[in-house]
Amino acid sequence: MKTPYAAAAEHSRRAAAARLFLALWPNDDERAALATFCADAEWPPGCSPVRSERLHLTLHFIGALERSRLSEVSAGLELVFSPFRIGFSPAELWPRGLLVLPAKALPAELVRLHTLLADALYRLRLPVEKRRFRPHVTLARRAPAVILAKEAAPMDWQINDYALVESLLGGAGGYRMVRRYAARLAATSDG
Repeated sequence: MKTPYAAAAEHSRRAAAARLFLALWPNDDERAALATFCADAEWPPGCSPVRSERLHLTLHFIGALERSRLSEVSAGLELVFSPFRIGFSPAELWPRGLLVLPAKALPAELVRLHTLLADALYRLRLPVEKRRFRPHVTLARRAPAVILAKEAAPMDWQINDYALVESLLGGAGGYRMVRRYAARLAATSDG
């Protein structure tokens, strides 16, 4: 059993850390299309549909980071990349009842962005997941018996930025956008 002092110290340590990830965030029209698709589904008891304001595609999960490093990490994750489009396949049920909208293909610019961000994380001495990158949007958890009213219309997202996001703990949770990074083309030299 934790003493009151130990519990207070644990709470203080957690408050000093931010739980972070990098993601692609849908624009308002893309989010509305996803919300409409999800609203038409028949969700079984115990299923946890993702709230529309939380829908995203995770690029890298960073985990707990001391808040004192937030400025350094935020600056170190700024990259040059070109805008691109990503298309999604129909919804699929993945293991453990995860309902996802998987990417149709891996656009070269998405692969490049994912790799550049991994390199930046290494330079910042932050962890990089070893699992194969399987870009998707999680629509629901614990959804093995979901009944989709219709197949989602083919959907594409226009990617003009990526985001550093904090996952808020406790209560209803939620996300806080730490920083958005707009696409910037590399400067070319005339030569």
